Amino acid sequence: MDTQHAGVVVIGSANMDIVFALDRAPSPGETVLANSATLYPGGKGLNQAVAAARAGASTAFVGALGSDDHGDALAVVLSADGIGADLVQRSTAPTGQAFIVVDGNGENTIIVASGANATMLDLTSEARAAIGEAAVLLMQLELPLPIVIEAAAAARSAGTTVMLNAAPARKLPDELLERLDYLIVNEHEACLVAGDDDLDRASSTLAARVPRLIVTLGSEGSVLYADRAEAGRIAASVVTAVDTTGAGDTYCGAFAAAIAHGLELTAAAAFASAAAALSVQVLGAVPSIPTRARIEAMIGKATRW
Repeated sequence: MDTQHAGVVVIGSANMDIVFALDRAPSPGETVLANSATLYPGGKGLNQAVAAARAGASTAFVGALGSDDHGDALAVVLSADGIGADLVQRSTAPTGQAFIVVDGNGENTIIVASGANATMLDLTSEARAAIGEAAVLLMQLELPLPIVIEAAAAARSAGTTVMLNAAPARKLPDELLERLDYLIVNEHEACLVAGDDDLDRASSTLAARVPRLIVTLGSEGSVLYADRAEAGRIAASVVTAVDTTGAGDTYCGAFAAAIAHGLELTAAAAFASAAAALSVQVLGAVPSIPTRARIEAMIGKATRW
């Protein structure tokens, strides 16, 4: 595909996930036996790129892979979903890895070794061009913060919609916040980014700083904010969760695809919520990400793009 004309450009991390399935997570100092250990492609950036592509958006990925077997495997994943990967750097550092523990309730605990992701320090001219031609730039915080700020500035100057999933959560500098069109956080991230343990206050603080805010609440759905005020709530579908790994990434990628194709805030959030609900019913991040057809079947209507 021509990455200069992608609907969504995702700049972010790519990892090989090692998923340990067990009945319960170990306590400090305790050793437990896993029921299985499986390799899955992952990383917030790669997950979100796959989600955007499967949701129907022409998608390009800006990231870094190691020159190793894991890097080769992740490059194949990008190709298989038709994601433009000519903006992916190959590094002498090892491909990033995530070590994920999934308990019997489908809840997860994750440790990330950044590897090649940490070598992403600035944008190439080709990446800048791709961002400038895209409808939406989608980012997370698993890359070094300077490149996230640089990409947001490049997108803003080009008129590209700037979307940030603030995960892993951290305080955000003004120079990044002021360039965002959409900020997506879960309830824990909202409190960490805002520096307030009260979710309502944290949400109000963030809603005053960005034009559009989405706070996802897991099984409780999501709350939407626009122009400093609550703009709606999306109820979550009732499903049995097998593995919540990648559910937030699926939401973000599907949401970015919907916005890139002109859906308004509430409709895009409903589309993304259905995608996330489908994803938690399958083990593994990338394997669980649904196609546009499955999402449309769940919401009961075609998206018409």
